[in-house]
Amino acid sequence: MFYQADDLPGRELLPGIKMKVLTHGDNTLLCEFYLAAGAVIPAHNHPQEQSGYLVSGKLRFFGDEGELIVEAGSGWTFRGGVSHGVEVLADSVAIEVFSPIRQDYLP
Repeated sequence: MFYQADDLPGRELLPGIKMKVLTHGDNTLLCEFYLAAGAVIPAHNHPQEQSGYLVSGKLRFFGDEGELIVEAGSGWTFRGGVSHGVEVLADSVAIEVFSPIRQDYLP
């Protein structure tokens, strides 16, 4: 299955948080996130494992596993069920993979 990112719809999940599903299969979902400086994703958890890579910008993660500021080039993984949230410290772009797929993110 192939997709062209420019042809894919995106949507705003929260104020300042936009997401685009890039591709998905039976077990994984790949998303691109555009995060505006000052936006906050409140602490939350979900059953999916979540791994990400910060393409550009700066984020502060907080939650069950503590607090950490990450900059472009950093990666992370949250196991399913672990509470985590994000404060966007600078306009940012992140790529994340969810497994199993998040049905609520499917186009």
